[in-house]
Amino acid sequence: MSAPSDPAVATHPQAGAAAAASSSSGLTFKLHPLVIVNVSDHHTRVKAQAACSGDRASSAAAGGQPPRVFGCVIGVQRGRTVEIFNSFELVLDPVSGTLDRAFLEKKQELYKKVFPDFYVLGWYSTGSDVQDTDMQIHKALMDINESPVYLLLNPAINLSQKDLPVTIYESELHVIDGSPQLIFVRANYTIETVEAERISVDHVAHLKPSDGGSAATQLAAHLTGIHSAIKMLNSRVRVIHQYLVSMQKGDMPLDNSLLRQVSSLVRRLPAMESEKFQDDFLMEYNDTLLMTYLAMFTNCSSTMNELVEKFNATYERSTARRGGRGAFM
Repeated sequence: MSAPSDPAVATHPQAGAAAAASSSSGLTFKLHPLVIVNVSDHHTRVKAQAACSGDRASSAAAGGQPPRVFGCVIGVQRGRTVEIFNSFELVLDPVSGTLDRAFLEKKQELYKKVFPDFYVLGWYSTGSDVQDTDMQIHKALMDINESPVYLLLNPAINLSQKDLPVTIYESELHVIDGSPQLIFVRANYTIETVEAERISVDHVAHLKPSDGGSAATQLAAHLTGIHSAIKMLNSRVRVIHQYLVSMQKGDMPLDNSLLRQVSSLVRRLPAMESEKFQDDFLMEYNDTLLMTYLAMFTNCSSTMNELVEKFNATYERSTARRGGRGAFM
């Protein structure tokens, strides 16, 4: 999934006209889901704490906008590829807008012990757009990384938006009105995951709602997610099909690179109809049914034991009243 290549956002009122359309560094950015989860969790905690502490005055003074959060993003850079793996929070003075350097150095030292190959690649924040004060924080991190990246997460919910509300910015030196100035320019990125992250994200997505939602509610949400994924897959397959039909008719120019990718995708489909796939699928399906039946038997046995215990307790009380003794089982 790539970020849109919209025009750059300048931090100077006059820089917008001279800003480049996108980053010209040629770097390839790979973003891991853990970073998005961390930033979202950081924003949610700060917002909840502000609401619980009754900090209504500051929210009203900020025009109803949620409080912004700040942190560092860490990862590795291999050649022209920058891979962002993780992040940690930063402490910012709300009055002066300066970073707590002692806290930053301490966190960096702790992460260096656990992840010796990770380096500070830049920083993150939340908001709908770049603020004028962001360049000040950006420059403060240049002594750690001479060309830091800026990850901006928009916490506002936009149901019509299909892309992730995450934007990555680089800083470039542009000559504006005869003087060199640093401005933010947008960079494209892709989402990169490993097996452990896919399992973790799937686990978080299937957590039971804290508002007492039932298992049926969870199942409905899970099926809704699957339906949305299949619907999106169907729409994208239709786009590819329409593009190939237009290319066959001569309405679109031939793109050999794209045709090779489509051919590679189509070759994967017969593998799902092979005998090995059917055997593995039936084996997994039967194992799942067996586990379901065992769970049902266990539940029935537990219910029967509870019924027997209640019957025995009732029988003993009734025989005690008549002066007898004994139990049913």
